[in-house]
Parts: sequence; C-alpha cells; structure tokens
Amino acid sequence: MFLDDPKTRKALTKWAVGTVAACILIFLGVRYVSAIAMAIEWLVGLVKPLLIGTILAMILNVPLAFIEKHLFRKNPTPKKEKARRPLAILLALVLVIGVFVGIAVLVIPELTGAVSIVISSVTGALDKMVVLESSGDFAQLPFAPYLEKLDIDWLTMKTQLENWMQQLSSTVLGSTASALGSAASSLIDGLVAFVFCIYVLANKETLARQIGRLARAWLPARLTNTMSHVFHVCADVFQQFIVGQTTEAVILGTLCGIGMAILRIPYAPMVGALVGVTALIPYVGAFLATIVGAFMILTVNPFKALVFVIYLLALQQVEGNLIYPKVVGAKINLPAMWVLAAITIGGNLAGPIGMLLGVPAASAAYALLREATENREKTLSQTISE
Repeated sequence: MFLDDPKTRKALTKWAVGTVAACILIFLGVRYVSAIAMAIEWLVGLVKPLLIGTILAMILNVPLAFIEKHLFRKNPTPKKEKARRPLAILLALVLVIGVFVGIAVLVIPELTGAVSIVISSVTGALDKMVVLESSGDFAQLPFAPYLEKLDIDWLTMKTQLENWMQQLSSTVLGSTASALGSAASSLIDGLVAFVFCIYVLANKETLARQIGRLARAWLPARLTNTMSHVFHVCADVFQQFIVGQTTEAVILGTLCGIGMAILRIPYAPMVGALVGVTALIPYVGAFLATIVGAFMILTVNPFKALVFVIYLLALQQVEGNLIYPKVVGAKINLPAMWVLAAITIGGNLAGPIGMLLGVPAASAAYALLREATENREKTLSQTISE
C-alpha cells in the first residue's frame, strides 16, 4: 500500500497540515478582517516615515546612479572617490527639487492670473447684462430677439456667483490652513523620511549586504533565493520605468513646446514644461495638462485654445502609438489594460504617488507571475511526458 512508504506518508502529512493551517488562517482572516486591517494601518503608520524615505531613495537612486557614474571619471583620486557619493546625492536632490519648484513657479502664478481673468470677464459680462436688462436694450447683442424673450434675473445671477466665489474662497482658505496645520504636524515625519532617504542612498551597498547576510543566516536557502530574485526584478523594473518615463516626458514636453511656438500659441514654454512633468503619470497626466493648458490659453485667445487641444490630442496619439511603446513599453513590458488598472488602483490607494508607483509595481508583479507560470507549465509538461 502506498501509505507504507515513509516518504509518501511524510509528504501526505505535510500536505494535510498545510491545508488545515491554510484553512484556519483563511477563517481567522475573514472572521477578524477589521482587526487585521486596523493592525496593518497601525503598523504602516508606525513605519510610515521609513517607507516614504525608502520610496524617495528608490526614485532618487536613478539620477544618483547616472551622476555618480559620470562624476570624476578622469584622474580619480582618493579624495574624489570619497566625495563622489555625497556630491552625487546633493546634485540629484538639487536636480529633482529644482525641476518641481521651477514648474510650480512657472505655472501657479499664470494659472492664478487666468482664473482672475475668467472671474472678472464673467462678472463684467453679467454687469453689462444687468445694465441692458434695466434699459431693455438688447439690440446691440447677438441673438437679441432670443435674449429679450428669456426671463433671467441677471442681477440675482451675479449676486449668486459672487456669493459662490466668496464661499469657495473661504473653503480654499480653510483647506489651506488645515493643510498647513497638517504639514506642520507632519514636519518631523518628513525630516525623518528625508534623513532615512539620505542614509539609504549613502549606504545602499552596505544595507544590501547586511540584509543578504541576515536572510541567509535566518531563512531557508530556497526562500532567500526567491526573495532575492523578486527584489532584483522589482528594482530593475522600477529603474527601467523611471528612466523610460522620464525620457518620454522630456520628449513629449519638448515636442509640445516646440509645436506651440511654431503655431504661435501663448504660454508655450510653461505649458510644454507642465505637459512634460504631468506626463510622468502614464496616460492620465497628459490629459490633465491639456485641461489646464487649454483653460489658460482660453483667457488669451479662444481660437488658439482650440488649436492647442487639437494639436496636443494629435501629439498624444503619436506619443501613445510610437514614442511610449518604444521608450517605456519595451522596458516595462506591461499591456496597456494593466497599465490603466495599475494607475486607477494606485491613485485610489495613494493619490498621485500611487499613480506613479502603481505601474512599475504592476509590471514587476506581471513579470514575476509570467515567469512563475512559464516554470509551472514546463514542470507540468515534463510530468506529462514522463
């Protein structure tokens, strides 16, 4: 009988124990799902600064590696070798922070001015309609016969608009004050995350070696090898995504700015830079830039705003079908359907950062699952053939 074989009994026992343990864990997970969720939330909050610092280090490591590779290549000396890493970290920080601060300085004042122009234009038009309504003279306006038939209280509409703008301003000010208070309370976490990020970047080789020693000393060899493989796949996919997405964003922003300059569309440098930065968020970012750019151009020249929308939509088609597959798609090798799913889920979980990190995370999971599936298929085919 097959149970007489000790190896068979051992394998069957392990399978039975594993099945029972899995069933118990599933039952406990379903039964105490709220408690588990609270425990996970507490744990994430506890290590949140370290998680943020690790994510920042992963992002900054891409320009850091490039800068460090090309820094002091000629005539290296011991002093230069010692100063290479700190100087590369400083240059990477200046580069990333400078880009976002520069875009904010370019866009926010112009966007505020565009909103002011729109508000003043609307209120001015309503003032004119109030005067014409009181005089009963609509003849100087287009569609005068239709306007005379409309029963609209323009003064009430203007008053309601002004009240709505005041409420909106109060809401924005309240939200800003709340955000500043929250930012002040989170300042310590931000400092801890920043310091941890710098430490990780400065000692990344030492940290990798220490983690490897701990894993080999305390975990089974098979599990250690699997974890090491997963880590390297994730790190490689993330680096390839950041490099490809940044390259694609620079190309798209440059083409947008050049095309706007040729078509004599206002705000060409600023909108081009905005398109380039928002393009770091795959698929969704360029549409956000289209809305903001069209709104700003609309305050200057409505026809040019229409031209801008048509041009950018055409450019996005070229980018989506030619540039993105060549620059980014070939690197992350993730189908468009799963890219959109990763952006949606990541955005719901962590906002813009989740939208940015969701794609490389999904790409790494896709690559690992595909690799595991291929290995499983090979094993099954070998078993069938035998």
